Amino acid sequence: MQFNIFKIETFIPEEYVKELRRSLNDIGALTIGGNYDNCMSVYKVIGSWRPLDGADPFEGTIGEICEAEECKVEFCCKKEIVKKAVDTIKKVHPYEESVINIIPILNPNDI
Repeated sequence: MQFNIFKIETFIPEEYVKELRRSLNDIGALTIGGNYDNCMSVYKVIGSWRPLDGADPFEGTIGEICEAEECKVEFCCKKEIVKKAVDTIKKVHPYEESVINIIPILNPNDI
């Protein structure tokens, strides 16, 4: 089985979503089928984390659990663009350690 499309998801503060959308669209990561671009979904979520000794958190205090609203951003892109998309997310993302999930998508035409 071959995977040609991947879903990428990350969690980012809301004030960075527009910049991330623009940057991802500029590299072609948000284009679907050639007729649509800027295609991504955004969900508001509550994230939690605890910065440990040695961390330099964007938000929160060392040793204390922090909860804050952030946005889950997800989009699908072609295999050839995945590496550029991840590099773009890392460039825009303000977190010291950003979560980026890459999930293969099985298209019914590929079965």
